[in-house]
Amino acid sequence: MQGFDVRRFVDERTPQWVELERALVALEQRGMSALGLEGARNFGKLYRAVSSDLLVARGELVDATIVDYLNDLVARAYAHVHSGTGSKARRLPQFFLREFPRLFRAEWRVVTLSALLFFGGGAVGAVAMAVDPHAAGVLIPEDHQQRTPAERVAEDEGGPGHTGDEGAAFSSFLFTHNIQVTFMVFALGLTFGVGTASMMFTNGVPLGALAVQYHQYGKGLFFWAWILPHGIPEVTQVIIAGAAGLVLARGLLVPGRLGRKDAVVAEARRAVRLVVGGMPVLVLAGLIEGTISQVHEPIIPYALKLAFAGVVGVAVWAYLLFAGRSASATRTAALAEELAALAEAPPAPRSTPRGRASLVPPAR
Repeated sequence: MQGFDVRRFVDERTPQWVELERALVALEQRGMSALGLEGARNFGKLYRAVSSDLLVARGELVDATIVDYLNDLVARAYAHVHSGTGSKARRLPQFFLREFPRLFRAEWRVVTLSALLFFGGGAVGAVAMAVDPHAAGVLIPEDHQQRTPAERVAEDEGGPGHTGDEGAAFSSFLFTHNIQVTFMVFALGLTFGVGTASMMFTNGVPLGALAVQYHQYGKGLFFWAWILPHGIPEVTQVIIAGAAGLVLARGLLVPGRLGRKDAVVAEARRAVRLVVGGMPVLVLAGLIEGTISQVHEPIIPYALKLAFAGVVGVAVWAYLLFAGRSASATRTAALAEELAALAEAPPAPRSTPRGRASLVPPAR
């Protein structure tokens, strides 16, 4: 429409956007009870008003950064308005079965960056080891330098593996160690992401170097049958923890319209949910690493261990990519289509109730 004043639109509507964002921070910190009855009513009004503003912004081709900001506000508000009031006993299963995988998918950009950092380190370690095998003293952890791959395979193949008690003790040790690594990667997000990024990269280097070393000794099949059963879920959780650290860094580096403190608090809540949501995956990795991964041929054929690793990998990633896409996802898709149709039509008045149709991230 000719004559639409974008600057005036932004100046006039910004106070309500900021008010809704502050209400969302309070909700994410303390729940709906933090708003009180009047605050909850006002929250609903703000939600409808900002939803309508989003439609206007899309229809008038307002700057994409403002549209993205409004879309994020509406998506977050929608999640609270339609979250329901189930009992605490039902919230925990709902979190792991629906909310966490949706959050994982919503944060796919930082998850991808975390994975690139880890596998980038792995690629550097692999290339360095292939170019200079004598670099093992620098690239490979000390506890793996005490024996060559050939010596380890000769000792482990045909061995009895861990007993039940030894396996349980080893799984407990690994679980504790992996939790420490997970929370360290996450907490280092407070270094503006530098610590998280460097730790993700340096954790990938020895894995790549070790893989090449075993192949150089002709023991590549042993290596992958040993590593993959527990490595797939373990690396998955490390990547999720790295993504959580980067989310934390995002609050420091890109606070948006919130103050840096409020932005960090809001992002920290999302980051913590990412880390906690991935804990069952970490438990699974520890159980497998303390048992199946330590048993080799002829007790468990390598082909069977690799097939098991494939099943575990498919199960873990199917959960992350598809869990929580049931009935509510269908409803959200319909709402998204409605928003697209409204955006193409002449802009509706800000009071239109159909503005509620504007959310994407919570439904993924």
